Amino acid sequence: MTLSVILYKQLGLSNAEITFYTSWLYLPWILKPVWSPLINVVKTKRWWIVLTEVLLGAAFGGVAFTIPTSFWLQGSLFFFWVIAFAGASHCISADGFYMLGLNTHQQATFMGIRSLFDRLATIFAQGVLVMIAGNLQVVFRNSISYSWSLTFFGVTGMFLLLWLWHNCVLPRPREDAKRPFVNFKTIGDEFTHTFRTFFAKEQIWVALMFIIFFRMPEGLMEKVSALFLIDSGHNGGLGLSPQEYGLVQGTVGIIGVSLGGILGGFFAGRDGLKKWIWPMALAFFLPQMVYLLLSYALSSSLWMISLCVFVEQFGYGFGLTAYTLYLIYYSRGEYKTSHYALASAIMSLSMMLPGLVSGALQDMMGYRDFFTLSLVFSLLTLLVVGRLKIDKEFGKAEQEQEKEQGQEKEQEKELKEA
Repeated sequence: MTLSVILYKQLGLSNAEITFYTSWLYLPWILKPVWSPLINVVKTKRWWIVLTEVLLGAAFGGVAFTIPTSFWLQGSLFFFWVIAFAGASHCISADGFYMLGLNTHQQATFMGIRSLFDRLATIFAQGVLVMIAGNLQVVFRNSISYSWSLTFFGVTGMFLLLWLWHNCVLPRPREDAKRPFVNFKTIGDEFTHTFRTFFAKEQIWVALMFIIFFRMPEGLMEKVSALFLIDSGHNGGLGLSPQEYGLVQGTVGIIGVSLGGILGGFFAGRDGLKKWIWPMALAFFLPQMVYLLLSYALSSSLWMISLCVFVEQFGYGFGLTAYTLYLIYYSRGEYKTSHYALASAIMSLSMMLPGLVSGALQDMMGYRDFFTLSLVFSLLTLLVVGRLKIDKEFGKAEQEQEKEQGQEKEQEKELKEA
């Protein structure tokens, strides 16, 4: 999704066309709860991982092949769709394989390493690959299509090597087996039951409004903010080169969002989600405020732009902690995995729908007024946050909860004695 926005901007599409076409790539993540049970019916998780990796490699090769052709838009969009569906399927398979291939202790031990590689993947996509494409444009005298084609061919080779490597080294857990007792009827019955029990939960409408409205401003901003950074000055943008964009967004920005997420997790784990829900919701205002400030200043200083992106990404990471924890909190119960998947699908929908029209709105209003509109939409979040009911103990570390429970028992004992 990130690379497609930068690629299409450099190839000359308008902001309205870019955001409309690329926002549809969210659809596979919206549909994940529908087809994820099929992965349990057809073959094993390991089989799906290996298959989707070779499919991803082939699809990246298709993008690389079609970029220099006359049908570059239709061809690249088709292969980006294949990448999106294969990537979502790989996500489902890898999550399940992680839980099947490792015991509970190993899952906890390697969770930090897994999160680290998630961040490294984001840095590689938003930072390294964009900088490589930019440097190739210098080498090949600003041949944009040829440079991006070479970049995607490199990604193709990387995925094919990963496919060969994983095909050899991935373990074969005994628990990772096709479930013959699962069929399409049981899948349909399970999904219907999941849907019905999810919408029977307490505070369902307040929860739905929170899930939809919290990330809606981000859905508006996500692609337009990237376009603002690389758009030329006469269009109201900051005019960053691909190399500068890769450094600012792919490196500085990722450090900011990582630190924000770490601090958010620390505070929520220490004091609970209920205590930090308001500061985290307010932190989600920072991206809109920072980009509105940049649209007025139009600074050409890379250091100033980097600092602003760091601040807005820090606020995004800190605020997103509250959103993720609330999804976990609301999904608690007998069907927590299925309910969380359904909540995540609604979240993806709240990102996709604003993204479809964000470019057209920006073309009509300009960057400055568009960022103002996004800031106004953020106010909807605060209206919903005030209606949420959250257990004050949720999110706290177990030892902290036990300590507080012990103190409460001591107080009760003293009262009884008095």
